[in-house]
Order: sequence, then C-alpha cells, then structure tokens
Amino acid sequence: MSETLPADSHTHLRVIEALYSGHHGWLYETLKKKLGNAMDAADLAQDTFTRVLASKVTQIEQPRAYLSCVAKGILINWYQRKALERAYLDALARLPVQEVPSPELRFVVLETLHQIDAMLDSLAPLVRRAFLLSQISGLKYEDIAEQLGVSLITVKRYMKQAFMQCLLLVE
Repeated sequence: MSETLPADSHTHLRVIEALYSGHHGWLYETLKKKLGNAMDAADLAQDTFTRVLASKVTQIEQPRAYLSCVAKGILINWYQRKALERAYLDALARLPVQEVPSPELRFVVLETLHQIDAMLDSLAPLVRRAFLLSQISGLKYEDIAEQLGVSLITVKRYMKQAFMQCLLLVE
C-alpha cells in the first residue's frame, strides 16, 4: 500500500533523488581524497544526503556548493569525534592492564563522551567556558565572574543554562 505524499514532499523527494544520482559519486570521491579512506568517505557521503533529506529543501541552485557546505559541517563533527576517541584511547593506553575497561564499557564511555561533547558544543562560548571553569577547574562562581569579566548573576545564569542542557542530555 503506497502512501500519497503532499505535493511539496514529492518535490522534495525528486530534488533529493536528482541531487543524489547526479552528485553522490562526486561527493564520495571528494571525501575519499580528503580522508584517504573509502569506508569513511562512503559513510560521510551518506550522512550528508541524510542531512539534506531531513532539511526539506525543495530547490538547490548550486548543488555542489550546497553539498560541500553540508559535508563540511559533517566532516568537522567527524574530526572532533575522532580526536575525542584518540584522546580517550591514549588515556586508556596509559592505564595498567588490570584497570583497562572492557570493550563494552569503552563503547559506552565513548558514546557518553560524544554526547557530552555535543552538549558542550551547543552552549554559547561564554556559557561553555563558565561551565568548564566550574566543573573542570573547580573555580567558584565569584572567581569565574572575575575571570570572564561578567557579573556574578551572569555566571549564575550561564550555569543554569549549562545545567539545563545537561538535564536535556540525561533525558
């Protein structure tokens, strides 16, 4: 049984189909050259088209420029994830053998780290800085206010924003 889509959905799907068939090969090759890895390039190309599909765009005047822009954002996130994974694996390599977590626990920790990283990335720069100064450096709100050059009430507002994002992450 086929579902009838609204006209704008048909238009969107036709645009994506034409975009995919006309430019997937180009995007894949571009990413493969940049990454030097066919599997990662294929994954990132698919992620790019998935993001475009979710965008509901119905007209694209410069397809390659548009795809490059979307792929660049995905690639930046991918590089950040890889850097975070390398840092975690480097930290694990320094642990005594008996303290190295199981592969399952490593996976859970990495996923949690990615979620925290994404949450921190979603915060405004000063909010993120205040949160990290409090939670990582252990500074008191008064010291954070002085360091950031803002009022104490502003630091409290920043911390509330950061904690609200943490709560959203937990949910």
